[in-house]
Amino acid sequence: MARKRKGRDISGWLVVDKPAGLTSTAVVNKVRWALEAKKAGHAGTLDPEATGVLAVALGEATKTVPYITDALKAYTFTVRLGQATNTDDAEGEVIAESSERPTDEQIKDALLPFLGEIMQVPPKFSAVKIDGQRAYKLARDGEDVEIEARPLWVEELIMLDRPDADHVVLEMTCGKGGYVRSIARDLGAALGCHGHVKELRRIWSGPFDAAEDGISLEEIDRLARTPDLDAYLRPLEEGLADLPEVKCTPEGAVRLRNGNPGMVMPNDEVEYGDEAWASLDGHAVAVGVYKSGTLHPSRVFNQDSSAG
Repeated sequence: MARKRKGRDISGWLVVDKPAGLTSTAVVNKVRWALEAKKAGHAGTLDPEATGVLAVALGEATKTVPYITDALKAYTFTVRLGQATNTDDAEGEVIAESSERPTDEQIKDALLPFLGEIMQVPPKFSAVKIDGQRAYKLARDGEDVEIEARPLWVEELIMLDRPDADHVVLEMTCGKGGYVRSIARDLGAALGCHGHVKELRRIWSGPFDAAEDGISLEEIDRLARTPDLDAYLRPLEEGLADLPEVKCTPEGAVRLRNGNPGMVMPNDEVEYGDEAWASLDGHAVAVGVYKSGTLHPSRVFNQDSSAG
Protein backbone atom coordinates (compact mmCIF):
# COMPACT_ATOMS: atom_id res chain seq x y z
CA MET A 1 0.00 0.00 0.00
CA ALA A 2 1.44 3.38 -1.08
CA ARG A 3 2.36 5.79 1.68
CA LYS A 4 0.17 8.88 1.79
CA ARG A 5 2.14 12.02 0.99
CA LYS A 6 2.26 14.43 3.91
CA GLY A 7 1.37 18.09 3.56
CA ARG A 8 -1.46 20.49 2.87
CA ASP A 9 -3.95 20.16 0.05
CA ILE A 10 -3.24 23.65 -1.26
CA SER A 11 -3.64 24.72 -4.88
CA GLY A 12 -2.48 27.81 -6.74
CA TRP A 13 0.61 29.52 -8.14
CA LEU A 14 3.50 31.16 -6.32
CA VAL A 15 5.52 33.38 -8.66
CA VAL A 16 9.10 33.33 -7.41
CA ASP A 17 11.68 35.91 -8.45
CA LYS A 18 14.49 33.36 -8.60
CA PRO A 19 17.97 34.47 -7.53
CA ALA A 20 21.18 33.40 -9.23
CA GLY A 21 22.99 30.36 -7.87
CA LEU A 22 20.07 27.98 -7.32
CA THR A 23 18.55 25.30 -9.52
CA SER A 24 14.86 25.47 -10.37
CA THR A 25 14.33 22.22 -8.47
CA ALA A 26 15.86 23.71 -5.32
CA VAL A 27 13.44 26.65 -5.54
CA VAL A 28 10.46 24.32 -5.93
CA ASN A 29 11.59 22.31 -2.90
CA LYS A 30 11.90 25.51 -0.86
CA VAL A 31 8.39 26.60 -1.84
CA ARG A 32 6.93 23.18 -1.06
CA TRP A 33 8.53 23.29 2.40
CA ALA A 34 7.50 26.89 3.10
CA LEU A 35 3.87 26.23 2.21
CA GLU A 36 3.84 22.67 3.59
CA ALA A 37 2.35 21.63 0.27
CA LYS A 38 1.79 18.03 -0.80
CA LYS A 39 2.56 18.66 -4.43
CA ALA A 40 4.55 21.26 -6.36
CA GLY A 41 6.18 21.73 -9.74
CA HIS A 42 7.40 24.54 -11.98
CA ALA A 43 6.57 25.83 -15.44
CA GLY A 44 9.85 26.16 -17.31
CA THR A 45 13.37 25.56 -16.02
CA LEU A 46 15.78 28.43 -15.47
CA ASP A 47 19.53 27.78 -15.52
CA PRO A 48 21.12 28.03 -12.04
CA GLU A 49 22.75 31.41 -12.76
CA ALA A 50 19.62 32.87 -14.37
CA THR A 51 17.20 35.05 -12.40
CA GLY A 52 13.56 36.08 -12.71
CA VAL A 53 10.17 34.44 -13.03
CA LEU A 54 9.95 30.84 -11.90
CA ALA A 55 6.24 30.06 -11.66
CA VAL A 56 5.71 27.32 -9.06
CA ALA A 57 2.46 25.36 -9.29
CA LEU A 58 0.94 23.79 -6.19
CA GLY A 59 -1.63 21.03 -5.90
CA GLU A 60 -4.27 21.12 -8.63
CA ALA A 61 -2.45 23.98 -10.36
CA THR A 62 0.18 21.46 -11.50
CA LYS A 63 -2.41 20.32 -14.05
CA THR A 64 -2.17 23.76 -15.71
CA VAL A 65 1.64 23.74 -16.02
CA PRO A 66 1.61 22.83 -19.75
CA TYR A 67 -0.32 26.00 -20.56
CA ILE A 68 2.31 28.22 -18.93
CA THR A 69 5.13 26.18 -20.46
CA ASP A 70 3.57 26.71 -23.90
CA ALA A 71 2.96 30.45 -23.37
CA LEU A 72 5.18 33.28 -24.60
CA LYS A 73 8.03 34.32 -22.30
CA ALA A 74 10.32 37.35 -22.23
CA TYR A 75 13.99 37.60 -21.27
CA THR A 76 16.57 40.33 -20.88
CA PHE A 77 20.13 39.14 -21.27
CA THR A 78 23.67 40.40 -21.71
CA VAL A 79 25.83 38.89 -24.43
CA ARG A 80 29.60 38.91 -23.96
CA LEU A 81 31.03 39.48 -27.40
CA GLY A 82 34.44 38.18 -28.46
CA GLN A 83 34.33 34.87 -26.60
CA ALA A 84 32.67 31.50 -27.14
CA THR A 85 32.37 29.03 -24.26
CA ASN A 86 31.64 25.30 -24.22
CA THR A 87 28.40 25.92 -22.28
CA ASP A 88 27.38 29.08 -24.19
CA ASP A 89 27.31 31.00 -20.89
CA ALA A 90 29.76 32.52 -18.43
CA GLU A 91 30.01 29.28 -16.41
CA GLY A 92 31.84 27.43 -19.16
CA GLU A 93 35.40 27.35 -20.47
CA VAL A 94 36.41 29.79 -23.18
CA ILE A 95 36.95 27.78 -26.36
CA ALA A 96 37.39 30.58 -28.92
CA GLU A 97 38.17 34.29 -28.91
CA SER A 98 38.11 37.15 -31.40
CA SER A 99 39.27 40.76 -31.39
CA GLU A 100 36.52 41.74 -33.82
CA ARG A 101 33.72 43.91 -32.40
CA PRO A 102 30.57 44.78 -34.35
CA THR A 103 28.98 48.23 -34.47
CA ASP A 104 25.54 48.85 -32.99
CA GLU A 105 24.03 48.91 -36.48
CA GLN A 106 25.66 45.59 -37.36
CA ILE A 107 24.17 44.03 -34.23
CA LYS A 108 20.69 45.38 -35.00
CA ASP A 109 20.89 44.06 -38.56
CA ALA A 110 22.11 40.66 -37.34
CA LEU A 111 19.09 40.32 -35.03
CA LEU A 112 16.59 40.38 -37.91
CA PRO A 113 17.14 36.75 -39.11
CA PHE A 114 16.36 35.54 -35.57
CA LEU A 115 12.76 36.77 -35.76
CA GLY A 116 9.75 34.60 -36.55
CA GLU A 117 9.92 30.83 -36.95
CA ILE A 118 13.59 29.84 -36.70
CA MET A 119 15.49 26.59 -36.29
CA GLN A 120 17.62 26.49 -33.17
CA VAL A 121 20.22 23.99 -31.98
CA PRO A 122 20.11 23.69 -28.16
CA PRO A 123 23.39 24.03 -26.24
CA LYS A 124 25.46 20.89 -25.76
CA PHE A 125 25.17 21.47 -22.02
CA SER A 126 21.37 21.24 -21.86
CA ALA A 127 18.70 18.83 -20.65
CA VAL A 128 17.84 17.71 -24.19
CA LYS A 129 17.78 13.91 -24.44
CA ILE A 130 19.99 12.06 -26.95
CA ASP A 131 19.34 8.32 -27.16
CA GLY A 132 17.74 8.46 -23.72
CA GLN A 133 20.55 10.40 -22.04
CA ARG A 134 20.77 14.09 -21.13
CA ALA A 135 23.03 16.08 -23.44
CA TYR A 136 24.83 17.76 -20.53
CA LYS A 137 25.82 14.36 -19.09
CA LEU A 138 27.27 13.23 -22.41
CA ALA A 139 29.07 16.56 -22.79
CA ARG A 140 30.54 16.30 -19.28
CA ASP A 141 31.79 12.82 -20.16
CA GLY A 142 33.69 14.32 -23.06
CA GLU A 143 31.46 13.03 -25.84
CA ASP A 144 31.06 15.23 -28.90
CA VAL A 145 27.28 15.34 -28.97
CA GLU A 146 25.28 16.42 -31.99
CA ILE A 147 21.86 17.88 -31.25
CA GLU A 148 19.25 18.30 -33.95
CA ALA A 149 17.85 21.76 -34.63
CA ARG A 150 14.30 22.37 -33.48
CA PRO A 151 11.77 25.07 -34.31
CA LEU A 152 11.36 28.14 -32.12
CA TRP A 153 9.01 31.09 -32.46
CA VAL A 154 10.72 34.42 -31.71
CA GLU A 155 8.15 37.18 -31.34
CA GLU A 156 10.62 39.99 -30.65
CA LEU A 157 14.39 40.44 -30.31
CA ILE A 158 15.69 43.97 -29.73
CA MET A 159 18.84 45.70 -28.53
CA LEU A 160 18.33 47.58 -25.26
CA ASP A 161 21.83 48.83 -24.49
CA ARG A 162 25.49 48.70 -25.50
CA PRO A 163 27.40 49.32 -22.25
CA ASP A 164 30.78 48.88 -23.97
CA ALA A 165 32.37 47.25 -26.99
CA ASP A 166 32.40 43.81 -25.34
CA HIS A 167 28.76 43.68 -24.23
CA VAL A 168 25.27 44.11 -25.64
CA VAL A 169 21.99 43.91 -23.71
CA LEU A 170 19.05 42.32 -25.55
CA GLU A 171 15.40 41.55 -24.87
CA MET A 172 13.65 38.57 -26.43
CA THR A 173 10.07 37.35 -26.43
CA CYS A 174 9.75 33.76 -27.59
CA GLY A 175 7.68 30.61 -27.44
CA LYS A 176 8.22 27.23 -25.84
CA GLY A 177 11.63 25.60 -25.81
CA GLY A 178 13.81 28.61 -26.49
CA TYR A 179 17.45 28.64 -25.36
CA VAL A 180 18.79 32.14 -24.81
CA ARG A 181 22.29 30.68 -24.70
CA SER A 182 21.82 29.43 -28.27
CA ILE A 183 20.70 32.90 -29.39
CA ALA A 184 23.88 34.44 -27.90
CA ARG A 185 26.07 31.75 -29.48
CA ASP A 186 24.47 32.03 -32.90
CA LEU A 187 24.41 35.83 -32.84
CA GLY A 188 28.14 35.85 -32.08
CA ALA A 189 28.72 33.47 -34.97
CA ALA A 190 26.62 35.62 -37.33
CA LEU A 191 28.64 38.69 -36.32
CA GLY A 192 31.91 36.83 -36.77
CA CYS A 193 33.12 37.58 -33.26
CA HIS A 194 31.75 34.74 -31.06
CA GLY A 195 29.48 35.31 -28.08
CA HIS A 196 27.98 33.83 -24.93
CA VAL A 197 25.42 34.79 -22.28
CA LYS A 198 26.86 36.68 -19.35
CA GLU A 199 23.63 37.49 -17.50
CA LEU A 200 20.05 36.28 -18.01
CA ARG A 201 16.74 37.27 -16.47
CA ARG A 202 13.22 36.04 -17.31
CA ILE A 203 11.04 39.12 -16.88
CA TRP A 204 7.69 37.47 -17.56
CA SER A 205 6.21 34.09 -18.41
CA GLY A 206 2.63 33.87 -19.69
CA PRO A 207 0.50 35.90 -17.25
CA PHE A 208 3.21 36.10 -14.56
CA ASP A 209 5.49 39.13 -14.28
CA ALA A 210 8.64 39.34 -12.14
CA ALA A 211 8.17 43.00 -11.16
CA GLU A 212 4.44 42.81 -10.39
CA ASP A 213 4.00 39.25 -9.12
CA GLY A 214 7.40 37.97 -8.01
CA ILE A 215 8.31 37.15 -4.41
CA SER A 216 11.93 36.73 -3.35
CA LEU A 217 13.33 33.67 -1.60
CA GLU A 218 14.25 35.91 1.34
CA GLU A 219 10.59 36.86 1.71
CA ILE A 220 9.53 33.24 1.35
CA ASP A 221 11.93 32.30 4.15
CA ARG A 222 10.63 35.13 6.33
CA LEU A 223 6.97 34.20 5.85
CA ALA A 224 7.43 30.42 5.69
CA ARG A 225 4.64 28.35 7.23
CA THR A 226 2.50 31.38 8.07
CA PRO A 227 -0.83 32.57 6.61
CA ASP A 228 1.01 35.65 5.32
CA LEU A 229 2.76 33.52 2.68
CA ASP A 230 -0.56 32.01 1.59
CA ALA A 231 -1.65 35.55 0.71
CA TYR A 232 0.90 35.56 -2.14
CA LEU A 233 -0.73 32.54 -3.81
CA ARG A 234 -2.42 33.24 -7.12
CA PRO A 235 -5.44 31.22 -8.32
CA LEU A 236 -4.77 28.18 -10.47
CA GLU A 237 -7.14 29.74 -13.02
CA GLU A 238 -4.37 32.20 -13.96
CA GLY A 239 -2.55 29.26 -15.50
CA LEU A 240 -5.43 28.98 -17.98
CA ALA A 241 -5.29 32.61 -19.13
CA ASP A 242 -4.53 31.68 -22.76
CA LEU A 243 -7.59 29.40 -23.03
CA PRO A 244 -11.18 30.62 -23.48
CA GLU A 245 -13.52 30.18 -20.53
CA VAL A 246 -16.98 28.63 -20.66
CA LYS A 247 -19.33 28.58 -17.69
CA CYS A 248 -20.98 25.33 -16.70
CA THR A 249 -24.13 24.45 -14.79
CA PRO A 250 -23.91 22.80 -11.35
CA GLU A 251 -25.11 19.58 -12.96
CA GLY A 252 -22.51 19.95 -15.70
CA ALA A 253 -19.80 20.50 -13.08
CA VAL A 254 -20.69 17.21 -11.37
CA ARG A 255 -20.45 15.34 -14.65
CA LEU A 256 -17.17 17.03 -15.59
CA ARG A 257 -15.60 16.27 -12.21
CA ASN A 258 -16.50 12.62 -12.76
CA GLY A 259 -14.68 12.69 -16.11
CA ASN A 260 -17.83 12.81 -18.25
CA PRO A 261 -18.92 15.40 -20.84
CA GLY A 262 -20.81 18.20 -19.09
CA MET A 263 -23.15 20.93 -20.25
CA VAL A 264 -21.66 24.43 -20.59
CA MET A 265 -23.08 27.79 -21.63
CA PRO A 266 -22.54 28.91 -25.24
CA ASN A 267 -19.74 31.41 -25.74
CA ASP A 268 -19.13 33.44 -28.92
CA GLU A 269 -15.36 33.11 -28.45
CA VAL A 270 -15.43 29.31 -28.48
CA GLU A 271 -15.95 27.24 -31.60
CA TYR A 272 -16.60 23.53 -32.06
CA GLY A 273 -13.38 21.61 -31.40
CA ASP A 274 -11.66 24.38 -29.44
CA GLU A 275 -9.85 23.64 -26.18
CA ALA A 276 -11.44 25.59 -23.33
CA TRP A 277 -11.83 25.54 -19.57
CA ALA A 278 -15.11 25.30 -17.72
CA SER A 279 -15.82 27.29 -14.57
CA LEU A 280 -18.45 27.30 -11.85
CA ASP A 281 -18.66 30.40 -9.64
CA GLY A 282 -15.29 31.52 -11.02
CA HIS A 283 -13.41 28.33 -10.14
CA ALA A 284 -11.95 25.97 -12.73
CA VAL A 285 -13.78 22.66 -13.03
CA ALA A 286 -12.14 21.10 -16.08
CA VAL A 287 -10.21 21.64 -19.30
CA GLY A 288 -11.41 19.91 -22.42
CA VAL A 289 -12.72 20.12 -25.95
CA TYR A 290 -15.87 22.13 -26.63
CA LYS A 291 -18.51 20.36 -28.71
CA SER A 292 -21.98 21.84 -29.25
CA GLY A 293 -22.81 22.99 -25.72
CA THR A 294 -20.78 20.37 -23.89
CA LEU A 295 -17.19 20.14 -22.74
CA HIS A 296 -15.39 16.82 -23.09
CA PRO A 297 -12.82 16.91 -20.26
CA SER A 298 -9.13 16.07 -20.54
CA ARG A 299 -8.13 17.53 -17.13
CA VAL A 300 -10.37 17.74 -14.09
CA PHE A 301 -9.76 19.97 -11.06
CA ASN A 302 -10.69 19.06 -7.51
CA GLN A 303 -10.11 22.24 -5.57
CA ASP A 304 -10.49 22.07 -1.81
CA SER A 305 -8.32 24.99 -0.73
CA SER A 306 -7.39 26.89 -3.85
CA ALA A 307 -5.90 30.37 -3.69
CA GLY A 308 -8.38 33.15 -4.25
